[in-house]
Amino acid sequence: MRENADTRTRIQEIALKLFTEQGYEATSLREIAEALGVTKAALYYHFKTKDDIITSLAEDRVRAIEELIAWARSQPHTDETREELIRRYAHDLQRGRHHEIMRFFERNQTSLKNHPTTEKTRERMFELLTFLVDPKDPLATQLKHSMALFALHASWFALRDESITDEERQAAALEVALDLARR
Repeated sequence: MRENADTRTRIQEIALKLFTEQGYEATSLREIAEALGVTKAALYYHFKTKDDIITSLAEDRVRAIEELIAWARSQPHTDETREELIRRYAHDLQRGRHHEIMRFFERNQTSLKNHPTTEKTRERMFELLTFLVDPKDPLATQLKHSMALFALHASWFALRDESITDEERQAAALEVALDLARR
């Protein structure tokens, strides 16, 4: 069973790399299999289509957001909860291959615009925002609080200096996000 999980993870890593470098549309399952050094049949055992690979990459992300939503539902709607939600979201972004997946989605927006996984992720993000935004607040405050989550993502695109470490990037993003989340 562990070997299957490792193979599945390797397929996801190679596919993500090729999809990001060459583009989702331009990458075939055959190329992914060749890069892995396996047959197409072996690849099919884990993933029948490129869409299946994309769905698998996004499933963990959606699951993490859903867990955060469940946590937020059980909390009082306070400034402290809003800040803790930002901290938890930032911590979750630091795990795994999230920034690689974000780059992939950024570089393949047109191809994935109507992909069901993209829509599901978008829906969960909007639901998450409901715990950051108080509809009674002025519009500028609502926007500012919404931007807190996006600041955490933007650090991977806006801070392009190669000498910046992941830890520095993440710390700066969290500082900005928390500042935006405050009244």
